[in-house]
Amino acid sequence: MRLLKLLILLFLLPCGCRDDSLQVRVSETATNPSYLGNGVEWDPYDEAGSWGCDISEEDWQKLFLRMDFMRPGYVRCMISSPFRYFDGGKYDRQRNEASLLKLLQYCRTRDIEVIYGEFNPPDFSMKGDQKWVEMSVDYLNYLVQEKGMDCIRHFIIFNEPDGYWASPNGDYDFWKSMMQRFHDEMAKYPGLTDKVSLAGPDVVVDYRNPASAFDAPGWVARTAADLDHMVGLYDIHAYPGQHQVRSGAFAEALRSFKVPEGKKLVLGEAGYKYWRPEDAALQAECDRRAATDKLTRGSDSQMLCGEFFYGLDLPLLAMDVMDGGLSGMAVWMLDDSMHSNGDSGRPEDLKVWGFWNILGEEVFGDASLEEPKPAYYSWSLMCRYFPRGCDILETEAPQVDGLRMVAAGKDGHRTFAVVNFSDRQRVLDVRMPLSDGVRFEYVEGSCPVDENGLPKPVATGLEGSSHRLCVPAQSFVLISDFK
Repeated sequence: MRLLKLLILLFLLPCGCRDDSLQVRVSETATNPSYLGNGVEWDPYDEAGSWGCDISEEDWQKLFLRMDFMRPGYVRCMISSPFRYFDGGKYDRQRNEASLLKLLQYCRTRDIEVIYGEFNPPDFSMKGDQKWVEMSVDYLNYLVQEKGMDCIRHFIIFNEPDGYWASPNGDYDFWKSMMQRFHDEMAKYPGLTDKVSLAGPDVVVDYRNPASAFDAPGWVARTAADLDHMVGLYDIHAYPGQHQVRSGAFAEALRSFKVPEGKKLVLGEAGYKYWRPEDAALQAECDRRAATDKLTRGSDSQMLCGEFFYGLDLPLLAMDVMDGGLSGMAVWMLDDSMHSNGDSGRPEDLKVWGFWNILGEEVFGDASLEEPKPAYYSWSLMCRYFPRGCDILETEAPQVDGLRMVAAGKDGHRTFAVVNFSDRQRVLDVRMPLSDGVRFEYVEGSCPVDENGLPKPVATGLEGSSHRLCVPAQSFVLISDFK
């Protein structure tokens, strides 16, 4: 009877005291120092005016509240010039500037680094036109030096120039010549190149344009060889499949990207696409939803970004980035209100990839669209608790299928995060000192939030050098003493 009572007691304990717990030690060894941070693509709602409703002050404040919790290490902010400074052949740098300045001012006051750029020239026929170079650089100088938006640290001249959908159409030599021309034009503005450097090549991992001489690693290697003196930040885009990441294949692919010593490489855009055979069931579900969706035809949308599992897959992808020696990852994208397919100027066939749709009520007649999707919960934690400048720390742990983890430290504070994408609970004994720490848990059906809908810790006041974590199946758990 006494044995039976003991067994019942052990079963009722939150984690039990089983001897199958995994021993994890976070060391002081930095494997990836001075991490730039995790962030988001936050474009300045170029089309909102065309849709008949600019972002209201109430909605701006709602955005700022959510971003204040997230604390992104950096923001990638791209404009479509026909909605901004270029109007039917006329250059007007004050045209439709309010939303862009509002966004940049927020980043400036919060010390958020911005990677700014243009998706393409005003018209594809202008891709090599010196008039575009001069307008674009003058506009950059206007933002940075005249309007004081010195949060802009890096400048992208073409989005995904390796793509058939981009005006360079994979022509590396053309892109290289334009980088030189933009750099020369920037040098004409006193002080501009001291504040802003070029970023590139902005190419897509796991993609090869038949018209291009190089794949993505080749573009990065040639950029490093030819343009390193003018490139301040290397960036690439990645849209792996779920199986590719969970199997470890994507982490292996990242190892093929090399940049010069002293330079950083980030994922300027990141998300998931399911075109690979292993993800056929996920792609079929995306197609099924797109066929009946009221907001999009699915031409360029992630129809499953509102599912709980997407909030597991984003931290998993970031862990590949952090452990792989890259310096940051920006999720594509913050808000479903940022783009229609092709930037048509019409509120149809939206690019649905975001954490919410801030114009849900005003433009689309559904206020519920403005509420955060589940993935905001986990991604905001990955941004906030892996701050800019932290060191990614060596983590000693047994290799277990379905379990990934990462740790970081800065100024005596530390964070440990783990994703369990297996179908069984895991118990971890994590040796890492914390002082007045917190614990968050992203578990389907149980993600505590405060009165503003922001993530709320399940435990506070964590102390000591060892912490037992129960990590349920299909969950994300984070502990930290960063404030």
